[in-house]
Amino acid sequence: MTDIEKMAYYLGIEVKQKDEGIFISQESYGKEILKKFNMNDYKPISTPMECGGKLSKKENNEIVNPEIVNPTFFKSLVGSLRYLTCTRPDILYAVGIVSRYMEVPTTTHLKAAKRILRYIKGTIDFGLFYSSSNDFKLVGYSDSDWAGDLDERKSTTGFVFYIGDTIFTWMSKKQPIVSLSTCEA
Repeated sequence: MTDIEKMAYYLGIEVKQKDEGIFISQESYGKEILKKFNMNDYKPISTPMECGGKLSKKENNEIVNPEIVNPTFFKSLVGSLRYLTCTRPDILYAVGIVSRYMEVPTTTHLKAAKRILRYIKGTIDFGLFYSSSNDFKLVGYSDSDWAGDLDERKSTTGFVFYIGDTIFTWMSKKQPIVSLSTCEA
């Protein structure tokens, strides 16, 4: 197979096969959700979430009457973003954070979700590349934020594993218990 590219499209996932390896993306699906949520004309940004930004059920750590957005619209947006994480581990953490607020979403939560869409607009062609390499070295990374959830004081843990330069598994999840130290988190 020299300079020949095979492509398959199934359930919004595009698979391109070349001599160097296989590239899996959801570029067309990403364009569809940008169009669905009227984000085509917005300026792209370089990060899916503000650095150090934290979301809460409360506005400014006080219980006030925040402006509630349409929960059905917000759930549709977050559901679309969750499906996009199949080939986009770079947005997994940010999508997980906004997913926590689907019951009573506020304008702050909607702005955070729309920021992810703006990031997707700038990185629409991102995906996973599985190379045909002979380097089978296993490498893993993990991290957590200590008590990053302002409402429940629980930590969020994440990990990613590679074989060679190929990512094969990733996860970001809020821990079920409250950690008492950074080491425990």
